[in-house]
Amino acid sequence: MASRNFINSSRKIIAIGRNFSEHAKELGNAVPKSPFFFLKPPSSFISNGEAIEIPVGCEVHHEVELGVVIGKDGRDISAKDAHHHIAGYTLALDMTARNLQEQAKKSGLPWSAAKGYDTFTPVGEFIEKEAIQDTNDVDLSLKIDGVTKQNGNTRDMIFKVPTLIEYVSTIMKLQEGDVILTGTPAGVGRVLPGETVTCELASKGKIVSQLRFPVVNRPNKA
Repeated sequence: MASRNFINSSRKIIAIGRNFSEHAKELGNAVPKSPFFFLKPPSSFISNGEAIEIPVGCEVHHEVELGVVIGKDGRDISAKDAHHHIAGYTLALDMTARNLQEQAKKSGLPWSAAKGYDTFTPVGEFIEKEAIQDTNDVDLSLKIDGVTKQNGNTRDMIFKVPTLIEYVSTIMKLQEGDVILTGTPAGVGRVLPGETVTCELASKGKIVSQLRFPVVNRPNKA
């Protein structure tokens, strides 16, 4: 199934914004009344162990998230049928050039540059659907150099996974291999070259995925 090799087969990355109320508040944003999302390019994917690059002039922040991997094409999918379109999951980071995002927000411009740099979507391996029985009870944590920065649970998501699939699919067709990033808990912050980011996903107390990414300066052009 192509969805199990989503890094190479994904057509789009759909990232849900402000889906944890405490995260929305920590950035001074209103808690949304309905889901909203932005798109990230699949070229921003990197795999476990590869380096996160910090572009010159960017203040880059970490956001750990549960990723939902789509396994079946569909549009106008109802929330009750959403599970039929899920192939599995992944642990992911939505890296953000926060200074560029703030500038874009003030100007009413899209976030594409702030979210779309190469290496800005680090992801783990494909997680079989059966390994996560309840998407409303997934522990997400992130450390920088061994110090915990984010530690949350998907029970605090404002909009749950079936609702997100329903909402997005009313706007655009979901296709096999697409990835939905479902939002991040509070505790986001800056990462710097030389640091190491580690993150973990657990379900019902069992560790399902662990990732490690070194952080480096983005190389200069040759």
